[in-house]
Amino acid sequence: VEQAHRSLSWTTLILVAGMIPLSTAITETGAADLLATGIVDLVGGAGPYVLLIGLFLITAVLGQVISNTATALILIPIAISVAAEAAMSPLPLLMCVNVAAAAALLTPIATPANLMVMGPAGYRFGDYVKLGLPVMLLYLVVAVFLVPFWWPL
Repeated sequence: VEQAHRSLSWTTLILVAGMIPLSTAITETGAADLLATGIVDLVGGAGPYVLLIGLFLITAVLGQVISNTATALILIPIAISVAAEAAMSPLPLLMCVNVAAAAALLTPIATPANLMVMGPAGYRFGDYVKLGLPVMLLYLVVAVFLVPFWWPL
């Protein structure tokens, strides 16, 4: 038990714990609805696949600068509001957010695992983009084309 406590990433745990109330606040204050209206107005008329691409890009970009878990917690209420605004099922949008959050591969700060291996492996910041970008494009294909196959729009 003592070894397990020492191995915990307390920074990540505190960050995620702090994002849960932020996620609730985004929903309760109406910020999610406001952002959803803006997103739907911007790309909603172009079709559901463009909406998925937009949601993926927002999640993927935000996921590169803060924890991918925190990104998902921030964008989940926004995705639910986008679904309501666009009169769509929320399931494909939520899965798109989750896939995009998992695609946080372009920077070492995106996920704790990336940061932990950077020093011991001798990686540089730019090394993450070299492999991360092709993998992120694969995640984009999954989020936009395969997710709606299992969770219809």
